[in-house]
Amino acid sequence: MKAIQHIGIVIFLIGFGIFVSLPFLGNFKLDQQGFDQLIEQQGINSEIFVEDLQSKIVGKDFAGYKPLSTVVAESIEKANAVHTKNKEWSKKVYASDDDFATAIKKASGYGFIVENKGLMWWLTFGLGILGALMFIVPQVITLGRKGIKNNHIYHQSSTNRGWIAWLVFIFLVSFYLVLYFQSEYAVNWTYLVDPISTWLSGNPAGQWFVYGFMYCVVMVVMAVRMYIKYRHNKYQVLRTTSVLFFQIVFAFLIPEIMVRLQLSYNKGYDFKNAFPLDYDFFFSWNLKELISSGGLGLFILVWGIVLTVIIVPVMVYFFGKRWYCSWVCGCGGLAETLGDPYRQHSSKSLFAWKIERWLVHGVLLFAIVMTGCTLYGFFTEASTVLGIEVQSIMNVYSFLIGAVFAGVIGTGFYPIFGNRVWCRFGCPLAAYLGFVQRFKSRFRITTNGGQCISCGNCSTYCEMGIDVRAYAQKGENIVRSSCVGCGICSAVCPRGVLKLENAPEEGRINPTEVLLGNDVDLMELLNKNK
Repeated sequence: MKAIQHIGIVIFLIGFGIFVSLPFLGNFKLDQQGFDQLIEQQGINSEIFVEDLQSKIVGKDFAGYKPLSTVVAESIEKANAVHTKNKEWSKKVYASDDDFATAIKKASGYGFIVENKGLMWWLTFGLGILGALMFIVPQVITLGRKGIKNNHIYHQSSTNRGWIAWLVFIFLVSFYLVLYFQSEYAVNWTYLVDPISTWLSGNPAGQWFVYGFMYCVVMVVMAVRMYIKYRHNKYQVLRTTSVLFFQIVFAFLIPEIMVRLQLSYNKGYDFKNAFPLDYDFFFSWNLKELISSGGLGLFILVWGIVLTVIIVPVMVYFFGKRWYCSWVCGCGGLAETLGDPYRQHSSKSLFAWKIERWLVHGVLLFAIVMTGCTLYGFFTEASTVLGIEVQSIMNVYSFLIGAVFAGVIGTGFYPIFGNRVWCRFGCPLAAYLGFVQRFKSRFRITTNGGQCISCGNCSTYCEMGIDVRAYAQKGENIVRSSCVGCGICSAVCPRGVLKLENAPEEGRINPTEVLLGNDVDLMELLNKNK
């Protein structure tokens, strides 16, 4: 079995190596017809921009490693300077230089990669999936009998911030930087999944389709690992299946199918995403698109409001925030599958907890203020609020929170700071859910302090940085706004001390009322709380 695993690692690394090298390969050459079509699609009205860019790129070869965005940026700057001076606002080019460069490369690629998309898919995704499964599946035998095995987790470079973990960190951060800020280098990746995208939505793939497809593939492969590792625990098996279903069906397939059926105005809508995680839901452009899209658009608008205002708090009351964060959310799904090997890195220090409280609630406040400004601008048609440009507020949030925090830091930092960096420190929806869970929810984790042997497994593997052992030692119920109810603390407990419950609030013994069984008359306390 070890030999199979070693072969699997080699196969995975071959596929991974080819995938990583693709941004620097390929050739691109745009002809006049393709250039004219691109200008028309982008809605460009500037003759200065068209003439300048045409002289620089039409009929010329561009290697994959050569940045085209700098060429586009120079043409945009030159044209806009003239149009601004002449007050020709309708002719200004507002397109992003990176997005425009990406569109040029997408339309002009040629050579082996473009002509052999299926083969390249197998040499990248295919080998990666095969190699990963060859390493994971033998764990059914190599891990031994059922039960969580975390042996030597702090002795391995991959799971204890060693050189392997740092390489994974560098790749993840670089990958997200390319997606968000240098998408022209992701064009060769889009060719790999063009056939799949065309089959689903009828459109060629963009960088976000690549991301969505990779997201699902990684979750499925790592879910196999979860099924094997936690095969003794039905809760973990069901939870993993649930996040897979919602990610693949609701976040990936349905939006793509909606585009194919022309039921979506843009890239589809994820029906499970609630505000403020879906922070641009109340942006003016989105509201206008939804209202003008007819019945489906109005349904999406009403659904989004009902989901945020009614469904979310009601579900949290009955089931805690775990119903979303651990069973539905795509961010949580990736954290629980790809991020599971790194959950022990979450800091349990008081300092980290203080940062968590200020940061996550600060992001929530930022989202609420931004949304208030955008709604004010939408209803009054004003572009400023208190002298501040509404669009600038939206841009700052999209960049700092939507891209850098949620993407680059939130996922890229898994191997170093744990798998719930975004959920713990940045997710505004998690903060909203946490308010409800902390003050009005039936969910809590009950403890039996008399059985606790202070092994510390629960605290070590709590991905949200909660010192669970401190509660268990005293027999306190755990009611924390940050707890996502993943259940790992209960799963790794060797004595069955911890139990996830949704029992009614009536008769509940509050944490401060019982420290040790001998401190009070338990029967008297229970009778008093009935």
